[in-house]
Amino acid sequence: MSAILETSELPAVFDGVKLAAVAAVLYVIVRCLNLKSPTAPPELIYQDSALARFLLKSCPLLTKEYIPPLIWGKSGHIQTALYGKMGRVRSPHPYGLRKYLTMPDGATATFDLFEPRSEHCTGDDVTMVICPGIANHSEKQYIRTFVDYAQKNGYRCAVLNHLGALPNIELTSPRMFTYGCTWEFGAMVNYIKKTYPQTQLVVVGFSLGGNIVCKYLGENQANQERVLCCVSVCQGYSALRAQETFMQWDHCRRFYNFLMADNMKKIILSHR
Repeated sequence: MSAILETSELPAVFDGVKLAAVAAVLYVIVRCLNLKSPTAPPELIYQDSALARFLLKSCPLLTKEYIPPLIWGKSGHIQTALYGKMGRVRSPHPYGLRKYLTMPDGATATFDLFEPRSEHCTGDDVTMVICPGIANHSEKQYIRTFVDYAQKNGYRCAVLNHLGALPNIELTSPRMFTYGCTWEFGAMVNYIKKTYPQTQLVVVGFSLGGNIVCKYLGENQANQERVLCCVSVCQGYSALRAQETFMQWDHCRRFYNFLMADNMKKIILSHR
């Protein structure tokens, strides 16, 4: 009789284990995809000024609630992975001319110059001087997409290639790009100012590039001449604080630290 009771209870126990396993998987999915995270408009921190009011009026998207794509759109990890591997569908390939500048220490700085494909809405000559993110250059998909859109709206674009980032450009001095060196970016901006004396500048920096462009504008007031505005996208404000954060396991930060460090090692070893 006891044997019969034991065998009759087994299916119920097994079903309970399966139900618990399914519940655990669903919990992990909900947590990983941040499905319970509420949507909200971005938090804006700005000084009340004529320029700020103009930007808010011109860009109503800044005050609207962000509605991400269904299911996977609330997960920054999935968005990063998808864009990193797939990029934009049929990413554009804008045509530009590569310029070479010899630095005082013998380093060879390079940047790509893209001419506008239409007249600017103001009728003025405006050049975007762009500094990409860490270990990036003008051939990255997000830079190509940004440049293509800017060209169509009447902007000339100059994109810095971080020293050592391009695989087909050899280093001519014993150094590569760093977190705060503005020499190459400054050389590119000076070239644009001399070559196009009538142009006005819009300074744009992505991530690491945001640090470099802000530092460049603050180093010398003369660097701000003919600059209409500066746009810093996804800038990390403190390298030391970021270093501490990337050593944490929370939100897989240490995993991203490993990926970035591995990429930097590859670049360094490619120039050894």
